[in-house]
Amino acid sequence: MNIKTNLRSAVAAASLLFTSMAWGSTLPAKQALKGNYQLIYSQSPQAVDNFSDMFKEGIFYGRLRSNTFIYTWEKENAEQKDHYTSGLGGSLVYQSAIYNDFDFRGALYYSHGFTNLSQDEAGLMKSGNEVLSRFDYSNTGSQDMGVLGQAYIRYSGIKDSDITIGRQLVETFYTASNDTKMIPNTFDGVVVTTRAVPKTSIKLAYLAAEKLRGHTDGHSVLVYGDSNSSSSNDPQWDENNDPAMHKGLSYTRINEAGVDTKAPLILGDINNKSIENLSLDASFYVVPELLSQLMVEGNYKIDMGDFSLTPGVRYIQQFDDKAGKIGGASLSGKLAGLTGASGGYKEADSLDSGMIAARLVGTYKIFKLNLGYSQIFDEADLITPWRGFPTAGYTRSMARYNWVANTKSYRAELMINNNKTGVYEDVMMQLSALHTDADEGKGQYDENYYYAGFTQNLRMMPELQWRFRIGYQDTKKVDADGVDTRVEVNYLF
Repeated sequence: MNIKTNLRSAVAAASLLFTSMAWGSTLPAKQALKGNYQLIYSQSPQAVDNFSDMFKEGIFYGRLRSNTFIYTWEKENAEQKDHYTSGLGGSLVYQSAIYNDFDFRGALYYSHGFTNLSQDEAGLMKSGNEVLSRFDYSNTGSQDMGVLGQAYIRYSGIKDSDITIGRQLVETFYTASNDTKMIPNTFDGVVVTTRAVPKTSIKLAYLAAEKLRGHTDGHSVLVYGDSNSSSSNDPQWDENNDPAMHKGLSYTRINEAGVDTKAPLILGDINNKSIENLSLDASFYVVPELLSQLMVEGNYKIDMGDFSLTPGVRYIQQFDDKAGKIGGASLSGKLAGLTGASGGYKEADSLDSGMIAARLVGTYKIFKLNLGYSQIFDEADLITPWRGFPTAGYTRSMARYNWVANTKSYRAELMINNNKTGVYEDVMMQLSALHTDADEGKGQYDENYYYAGFTQNLRMMPELQWRFRIGYQDTKKVDADGVDTRVEVNYLF
């Protein structure tokens, strides 16, 4: 299949789809889906006076979903095969009413995956691999995932604060549900949020385990699977196999180093808006005995009527403990255990590193233009495999992991008709061009990446939302270019 033909056909199909749709006057009754895939609940259970009403007055939220991914390579070979993956399923969430400052939530998710790739070819799946569990598919042929995605209890009896215990979605700088496939990324642990400090929001979390989107069971937060973690086929897909996971931090290497393979992820977010128009953020994570990071960021908004201009700066510092000695400086894990081999890294066994990023965001009525730049220091790769992205909002485009050491990225992004309600009367459009200046000495390649995304709620049925997204990768690597096409429909009830 020719890349340019596929690209033209996909864009034409999207144009016909969104130009044929108009807006009705009805609004979704209970929930809506934002462009960043986070759900907004317009109806929530209230406080009740007795225990039985805690259940009776709860609310069910339903979702039916279809999500299809088509990946086309410039040239097919043994490691690159044109393919599709598609998921069909949904979710059912129950939120109880509040009794004596306690409430609870449970959420079931299901996905049946379809693909033209065989079990032996599961490793060739690109962006759509998480519509099914590759580990289950490879070992048993199963293309179904049914999971308890959320199961938590929340206490809100402390003024301006919440404590949530159990399996939950955790939205912070370093962690995200990132629900772009069929089942969200979730964590098992304790999360505390508070607004007790004036003009300041704080979130702290202790996360004992994670369940990535393509998994049916929980797993360690920073362990890459190997033959000692599972005796099944393809054990790398049974632990943290996020594309941004450090593959050198394997179960065997961590265990041999005397580090707990079930070490938790401890993290926090702080946002302060004490100064008018200035938003200050700080975030951190710690995985004991392995690795930690600190992020600070400032954004200042300059209002000029219908037009605003917001310059922003972000700085990240990564602190190595034992992770560099165990797995090496590269996300690929290829430097782990090697002596005298740098692989292009200044210190092959150190993960001390950092990042600086800057952006300028201009908004005018329905238009938002974001010009961003990021630079990863020429030290080590950044390690953040929990679906929160260091370059998000600056130079991250769909599926681009531009945080390898000595990488500079430049992006221009235009958004039209975006809003915070999750209901898009007119087509919400996101268009971007990304240039990545990579370090070829580390086995990387310069790249141009072009992305277009479209989202709209249907007329007369705003509970039904469609999305069309497409990305074109243009690199200097021979035969590595590709088109990533995604079509999704969500019905919320």
